[in-house]
Formats: sequence, C-alpha cells, structure tokens
Amino acid sequence: METLVSLPNRRLQPLSCWQLTNPLDLYSNARGMGLATQAWPGRCLKILATPTEGRRQLVQLKEDGYRGWIEPQQLVGTEVNGEAGRPRQLNAPAIDALIPKLLANAIAAMAIPNTYLWGGSVGPDFDCSGLIQRLFADLGVWIPRDAYQQERFCNAVATSNTCFSLLAPGDLIFFGNPQRCSHVGLHLGNGRYLHSSGISHGRNGIGIDALWASDKHPVASHYRAEIRGAGRVQRCHDGSYLP
Repeated sequence: METLVSLPNRRLQPLSCWQLTNPLDLYSNARGMGLATQAWPGRCLKILATPTEGRRQLVQLKEDGYRGWIEPQQLVGTEVNGEAGRPRQLNAPAIDALIPKLLANAIAAMAIPNTYLWGGSVGPDFDCSGLIQRLFADLGVWIPRDAYQQERFCNAVATSNTCFSLLAPGDLIFFGNPQRCSHVGLHLGNGRYLHSSGISHGRNGIGIDALWASDKHPVASHYRAEIRGAGRVQRCHDGSYLP
C-alpha cells in the first residue's frame, strides 16, 4: 500500500478503493461549486468512473454508499482493499446504549463556534443531516447522509405533531413539506431538539429549539410548521447506495 500526496491532474483507476488521511469535499455535479458532503480522515471511498482529462471523478463512500464528485488532486490517502470501510452492524440495544454519549457529543459540538454549511459534515460547520450523521458515525453507528434518507431509514415513532409524547432522547425529528423531508434534528428530551440551521430562518449554526408552541423563537416557529414526524435509529446502514 502506498500513501499518496496530492498531484495535479491525477487520474484514479476505476474500482480502486482509498482510505483518506485528509478531509475531502464531494460535489453534487461534475462541474460547479455545489458541495454535496465532506469525508473526514479515516473514511473510505471507491472510484466509480474515469473522467476526461482535468475533470472530476465520481466516487462512492464505502460506509454509507453516498456518491459525489471529487477533484482528484485533492485526494490524499492510502489505497486499500475492497473490504475496507465496511460498516459494522450493531443491534438496537447496542445503539440505545450509546445514546447518552451521543447527546453529550451533540452538546459539545454546539459549544464550538460554528456556522451552517450546506454539505458540511467534517465540522465544526455542519448542515442539518451532516451533523446528525457525524454524531452517530463517531460512535460507530452509520446512518444515511441526507435528511430524507435518514427519515426512510429510521423506525417511525411519531407521524404528526400530536404524538411527540412518544419520543425518547436520541430520536430524530423530521421536517419539510408533505412531499419531501428537508431537515432533521436530534431530540434531547421533553420536546427539545438540537439541529444546525441556516441564517435565513433566524440562526446560523447549531442551536436548540422546542416543539411546543411556547417556544416563540423564529427558528422554532418556522420548523414547528413543517413537522413531518420522528424516527428512531435501530440498525446500522450496510454501505449500499441509496438514491
């Protein structure tokens, strides 16, 4: 195995797998500035296609199956075998036992100066689902990357804003419109949830809001009108691609 350095115009062989030693940005498209997600050191990816000269390469992250485009010269890592990055599988009781640590880590993340970053998952700047995925991943529990994928992945525990007495700490609360989930927060208990939200709704970064009407903060009021339901993480993602 050979540790790579960043090389201009490097072309990576399709189906080769790499473990990162530096953070890496993944973009939404072959061109443009749209950040899709970020991969932190230790994560593994597979090269999916060979680009034309000077273009980005399509890759798939091994732990959650997420696909995006990278600048080849930004990849710094070690070539590994295809089994690297396979997520371990934990059962529901094992995941439940990790929830106190998950909540403590979430509060610690909020204490570090941060702003909302679309696609952010390395930190300290996160988007909503990047924060949630990272909190679970740091404890060895892999869940999908995007909010709508996380909603599908969880076991439903509430399907409207009238059933939130059923929520436990560590559950995920989902927001959006009737057609699609677009935001996610982490339930801390007693209807309070932690999430990363953008400046357009009244905050720029990680904060805590409440589901109840007594919380008049603009962010709480905005998302209370968009509640879709809540779910519980009871399994680990298997690394397959989720469209």
